[in-house]
Amino acid sequence: MNQIEKGCLYLVSTPIGNLADITYRAEETLKTVDAVGAEDTRHSKKLLQHLGIDTPMFALHEHNEKQKTESIIQRLKLGEAIALISDAGTPLISDPGFTLVRDARKAGVRVIPVPGASSILAALICSGLPADRFVFEGFLPSKKTGRKKLLLSFEREKRTVVFFEAPHRLLESLKDCSEILGGFRDAVVCRELTKTWETFIDGSLDEIVEKVSADANQCKGEIVIIVSGYKQEMQIDEEVLKMLDLLLEALPLKKAAVIVAKFFGINKNTVYQAGIDRKNHTQ
Repeated sequence: MNQIEKGCLYLVSTPIGNLADITYRAEETLKTVDAVGAEDTRHSKKLLQHLGIDTPMFALHEHNEKQKTESIIQRLKLGEAIALISDAGTPLISDPGFTLVRDARKAGVRVIPVPGASSILAALICSGLPADRFVFEGFLPSKKTGRKKLLLSFEREKRTVVFFEAPHRLLESLKDCSEILGGFRDAVVCRELTKTWETFIDGSLDEIVEKVSADANQCKGEIVIIVSGYKQEMQIDEEVLKMLDLLLEALPLKKAAVIVAKFFGINKNTVYQAGIDRKNHTQ
């Protein structure tokens, strides 16, 4: 039995697609609290109706959070129990709620998590890439200049990197990832997790760019990009770098890396990464 405490703020995770993923505790909490704050009440109302819940709702989104935070905290101090949900998944993760939670804690209000679905973790554990250490960056910048600058900061990040991306920018962002992080780097594009058209596209970044370019349907829905961390497999000799530089005067990096790797009998990914490093540091 879920015992709701008065005067507490509940952060309730909701399904990211499959409505059967709602937890018993989340359902009971949403039924029992005095009010539910939602990013988009029209969207979340469908979930509550599906669950047979008629708890009053109010909107809390990026455009009104600062204005509404004080009044919500006053309601909590007067003894109301309030739940906060996002459109899908776990609240606050690339969604509104930070200001409310921060100020509520400062005001002495107890904040209680009701854990559940998370697209980040769902994508990560199914990716086949290391999940023991990872870094989450949220949505990639919409403008190319900002996106490339951010990706460059992850050039030598050894942990697995997780991004969100909007479907209409997916292909462009994957191309930037390939250019900045290295086309041979392993990655997975996770699309429409837990939904009917759930898809995992894996391979090197170059291979994924080709797959997405060939299928416009992959640029639809909710998307999580997982990219493997940087690996310095071996030190590159000066002789190798000289040959790579010469070939790069006439060939694309991908082809030059394959030739150099075959000639010296070394890993092509290592040569390719060396080329990426040199290119990034001379721009």
